[in-house]
Amino acid sequence: MSEVRERRANWWRVFGAPIVIGVLSLAGLLSALLAGDPGRYFAWFGVGLPIAIVVWAYCRK
Repeated sequence: MSEVRERRANWWRVFGAPIVIGVLSLAGLLSALLAGDPGRYFAWFGVGLPIAIVVWAYCRK
């Protein structure tokens, strides 16, 4: 039973961050299309977050 829990925890460590980033990016794109002025600000955040993470990871190397 502990092996199953370990696999689930390992799966979340590997795929957790990309899933969260993808969901935030998708939410940003949808808010740009569907929401009015407040949606624009969240859209900039949601779409800019993956770019900022890539730049941060590149500079970290």
